[in-house]
Amino acid sequence: MKRKILITVALLVSFGAAFAYFAGIDGSWSAMLKGPDGNEFPITYTFKTGGTTLTGKVTSSIGSFDISDGIVKGDSLWFTANINTMKIKNIGRYYADGDSISLRVGTRSTHTTLKRSVGK
Repeated sequence: MKRKILITVALLVSFGAAFAYFAGIDGSWSAMLKGPDGNEFPITYTFKTGGTTLTGKVTSSIGSFDISDGIVKGDSLWFTANINTMKIKNIGRYYADGDSISLRVGTRSTHTTLKRSVGK
């Protein structure tokens, strides 16, 4: 009996992980990001995955910039936003159940939560 329960739980977890993988992070995501001066500004990330490779763009009021060095492993993601001459490292985690991405931006560890942009 315990074995059947364990197998059932393992299958449910596997299906949940597969759903998160197939739902993926491809598409447009938006958030409000707090700058060093404390002011908030809107920012949009557009992600495209191919296997474990992550590419895309970051768009804000100062322009649109490429993402490089992007990696996706399971629900974790890492990438660099190339904003003019700055290279800003980002580390995040995708939450399929809430359809959100928790993102740590840059060396100051600014944190934001990205929500999928509807209709984009």
